[in-house]
Amino acid sequence: MRRCTLVSVGKLKGWAAEGSEDYAKRLRRYFPVNIIEVAEEDMNRRSHNEVLSAEGDRILERLPKEAYLISLDREKGKQHPSEKLALKLADLGLSGRNQVAFVIGGPLGLSPEVLKRSNELWSFGSITLPHALARVVLLEQLYRAAKIHRKEKYHW
Repeated sequence: MRRCTLVSVGKLKGWAAEGSEDYAKRLRRYFPVNIIEVAEEDMNRRSHNEVLSAEGDRILERLPKEAYLISLDREKGKQHPSEKLALKLADLGLSGRNQVAFVIGGPLGLSPEVLKRSNELWSFGSITLPHALARVVLLEQLYRAAKIHRKEKYHW
């Protein structure tokens, strides 16, 4: 992987914004990271399907067209230990995947269109995480994977 894009629903604030930026900054030593935030729909004014559709359209508009897409999905996503994440990301780079994009949905998850466009679905387990925390966890795991791949101290 030579470039990484993270598209996430909602704007982070406070500790989550600080944690996200800290790990993004660390990751940029290994590859360029572009974080894109798309607006979260008001769930009180629209149906769940309308919310998912509107957020999904925004996500798809912002994705790099050539990107290999990995979406986070608690229900259908596959769990990977950190060491396997490091191998998967290295394999993507070796297979010529220059651009990898990750997607984190809003409180309702991801639209069927985003899930269909995804090359892989990942999960952090069956627990429900707020999307702000999921972003920090994803960036930390990408950083950990980069350190593992380079055999640098961080992961014991």
